[in-house]
Amino acid sequence: MRIGFLSTRLAGLDGVSLETAKWAAMLRRLGHEVFYCAGELDAQGPPGVEDPLFHFQHPYVQALQRRFFSPEGDADPASLRAALETLARQLERRIAEFVDRFRIDVLIVENALAIPMHLALGMATTWFLARSGMPAIGHHHDFYWERERFARPRWPEMLEAYFPPTLPNLKHVVINRAAQRALQARKGVSSVVIPNVMDFRQGPPRHNGVSLRDYLGLSPEDLLILQPTRVVPRKGIEWSLELLHYLQQPRWQRKLGRRRPVLVVSHPAGDEGLAYLRQLRSQARRLGVPFLYIAPLVGERPGRGPRFTLWDVYFQADGVTYPSRYEGFGNALLEGVYCKQPLLVNLYPIYREEIRPQGFRFVEMDHRVTPEVVEGFVEHVMNPRVRRETVEHNYQVAARVYAYENVLPILEDLLRF
Repeated sequence: MRIGFLSTRLAGLDGVSLETAKWAAMLRRLGHEVFYCAGELDAQGPPGVEDPLFHFQHPYVQALQRRFFSPEGDADPASLRAALETLARQLERRIAEFVDRFRIDVLIVENALAIPMHLALGMATTWFLARSGMPAIGHHHDFYWERERFARPRWPEMLEAYFPPTLPNLKHVVINRAAQRALQARKGVSSVVIPNVMDFRQGPPRHNGVSLRDYLGLSPEDLLILQPTRVVPRKGIEWSLELLHYLQQPRWQRKLGRRRPVLVVSHPAGDEGLAYLRQLRSQARRLGVPFLYIAPLVGERPGRGPRFTLWDVYFQADGVTYPSRYEGFGNALLEGVYCKQPLLVNLYPIYREEIRPQGFRFVEMDHRVTPEVVEGFVEHVMNPRVRRETVEHNYQVAARVYAYENVLPILEDLLRF
């Protein structure tokens, strides 16, 4: 079949884009063709349509979003509703054009019917599916009720109607059991759970040989601690800075062989503003922690200076921090396991309920950095035997539970309409 992926953005290192690329790879393995439609596409991705109006960061879209979610309410609700509906009709036509141009058989909507980052796109997609009857799958990574910033909408009934809609031609996929339970309780909608996965049969790609450490001015003696997440508050990056502050103290420096720990953040800021990045930089200066934000160097930007893949960064790290307060699943956690890195993981709810019981061996923290947490991290990073045994064990667990092969038959079944 010819399968179209629709979203606000299908580019870069955010979890939705990365997971979509994995689904596309699995569907191609099953013999299907895939096409993208979004506000931003990677140049090396599948063919498709890139339309700026689909992007949640389009200035006009952001202006409408601010009016809808403004705590004090919109001064002219009638004009706001009219503006959203006008934009939605325009987007619906463009979705139809994408479907016609690429002769799409099934549409997979990536998070655009789950979290209201782009209200008009959710409306447009719902209208298109209702009017066309096209077979569709909603791949839901985050729901609006899981995010505080969407808690006070202008019209709650709009979120109820479109995020997600209940349509006979729309199947629902969620990435954890808690979301499955919530969707059933709130909407009476059944769904299939497909967690984040990796291609463990193939293994991680080789790095390109370019020295990220040299480019950053780091010596072989520097300890590169990687925070492989976007810079948004729920990622808990301030705890990673606190960890490195501990590691600079004499007690831990003796165990590190006097190596200087450096925190490297690889993913972009900006999806929720830049205030958090400024806060982190201020905290790093206050604590005297080396803090490198390298997102402009990572990923795809043809013709604009040296670039490193995400895998380059992982391969040159000494350890990974993942102190998130909340995750739909945990893509970066799997990436760290995939690249055989020792990980520090916060006990966020989905990890505690669904990932931890699989038997992984991570250094765990319960929403605070304690001396015991620091001791465990140092042991996993610096003790060769512990490091080797831990990363190999974790890789085998993940290869058994979170591999492409586990998902392929589920995808085949979902495509039967």
